[in-house]
Amino acid sequence: MLTAVKGKGRHTSRTMSMRNQLRVCLLSIQYNIMREMINKVTFLTNICFMILNNASFLVQWVILFQLKDEIGGYTLKEIMLLWGLCASSYGLSHILFARVFSLPELIINGKLDAYLVLPKNVLLGVMTSSTNTSAIGDLAYGLIVASLSGFQVKRMLLFLLFTVTGAVMITAFALLLGSLSFWLVRMELFGDQMVNVVISFATYPDGIFKGAVKTLLYFMIPTGMMVYQPVHVMTDFDLKGLLVVIGYAGALSVAAVTVFYRGLRRYSSGNLMGARV
Repeated sequence: MLTAVKGKGRHTSRTMSMRNQLRVCLLSIQYNIMREMINKVTFLTNICFMILNNASFLVQWVILFQLKDEIGGYTLKEIMLLWGLCASSYGLSHILFARVFSLPELIINGKLDAYLVLPKNVLLGVMTSSTNTSAIGDLAYGLIVASLSGFQVKRMLLFLLFTVTGAVMITAFALLLGSLSFWLVRMELFGDQMVNVVISFATYPDGIFKGAVKTLLYFMIPTGMMVYQPVHVMTDFDLKGLLVVIGYAGALSVAAVTVFYRGLRRYSSGNLMGARV
């Protein structure tokens, strides 16, 4: 009886601790955004210019579809979903977890010290310690484009779900590559290039890729599960495809977190006396 009570107490304690960790992380994200909003003109300008920048790339597809009805098996509406999902996933990831994309710099320069002494989860502390305000423009652009591609409640709900899974995948992929800096030097260059590869391929229909390249996009880098499979599910609903996307996001996240914490055991302090507010 006493053992059961103790077990229940430990479970309650862990639950409370997790809730507190998440609450602190949410406050950190809120603080980061509010800090960027101090200069409202710059804040709004960055968002607006990002929306316009993304829109300019979509114009080329509008022109191409004036010449041809479909490209790589995609119509203009599907291309709009593709671009919208890519932008919204990238945007949400960089709004919430921007620091992950500069993780190699923290590791190589010994800047993780400031996070190791904080009374919260190290990884969550790193991930939520910075935000990219221009990414709000990416998220807004993605939602606008998805709505213009033919608004349907079911499709928009799926779009929001896939925005979350896409953000999880790109964040986990960046975390996985960045964590290799615990063992390898100059991984920041390789990691940045690979993240750019994911985004670049995500703006083209998968029908134009064949053989080994297509296999690579679906299994080695998360482009296929991040945008291609979700677009197929949104246009022709498939429960199995939906579950595969969710499962892939979960598996990639587990792999990334595992590699990070194994690498953290090898981390050597940079003896930096820095503090985070």
